[in-house]
Amino acid sequence: MENQQPVQLSAKENFFQFLKFTMFSISAGAIQFASFTLLNELTRLPYWPSYLIALILSVLYNFTVNRRFTFKSANNIPVAMMQVLGYYCLFTPLSTWWGNALINLGWNEYVVLIGTMLINFVTEFTFTRFVVFRKSINTNDLAKKNV
Repeated sequence: MENQQPVQLSAKENFFQFLKFTMFSISAGAIQFASFTLLNELTRLPYWPSYLIALILSVLYNFTVNRRFTFKSANNIPVAMMQVLGYYCLFTPLSTWWGNALINLGWNEYVVLIGTMLINFVTEFTFTRFVVFRKSINTNDLAKKNV
């Protein structure tokens, strides 16, 4: 698969791909928001560990459903996961740092969380679409059934 060219999609295919990513990201966001709320309200952990645990749960879910249903990719799962891990090795420390800094300035935890989730949504879609799955879109068994 590494020798393939990046996949070219029609405008309609790009639109529906983005729509699917958005819907799955909303459900991943619900997982992140609910788990953050439980940790923040019930355990009274500081912001950063609550955020980190919630983010990990959300990422695992989002990667799994988007690989299968949005990008319909049959690429090497460990390689794709390592690429996403690389993205999160950059995003997570930065978002944890700015989140904690904003909380210390008196910002509301939930405002910071929602803003960070929106930044994550845009940057993660761009990275997964144009880096992780760029050459393997529509290659899994689900995509082949629809041909």
